[in-house]
Amino acid sequence: MAGQLPPQIASGMIEPITAPQRYTAPSARELRAQAVHRLQVGLFGLCAMLLLVGLANIIMDRARLTDIEDPIHDVVAVDAKPKKAATDPLADIGVVPAVEPSPTATPAPHPNPMDSAGANPQP
Repeated sequence: MAGQLPPQIASGMIEPITAPQRYTAPSARELRAQAVHRLQVGLFGLCAMLLLVGLANIIMDRARLTDIEDPIHDVVAVDAKPKKAATDPLADIGVVPAVEPSPTATPAPHPNPMDSAGANPQP
């Protein structure tokens, strides 16, 4: 494979290079074309960055405007029902112990039969 010529050269479409080629310096026209091309690419990049920064600025301004609360939210907040405190659903169904123990009813003291008025008179 390495010893075979590509089909374009073998068919005579392209002449094979037989002698070494010498470097030729670019002409003034080529240098000017390269400089213009570099300038075009640089200006295009600057314009693209300017557009991106402008778009980001517009987005940030719109976000800042939506952060300002409407006065209607205060009225709705006053009329709203108080929210229930967040609870742990696993503790509610008894899977894990509760973080705060649930309040237990204190047992009522049982009357002692010896403290009754008839068994132990008070002076």
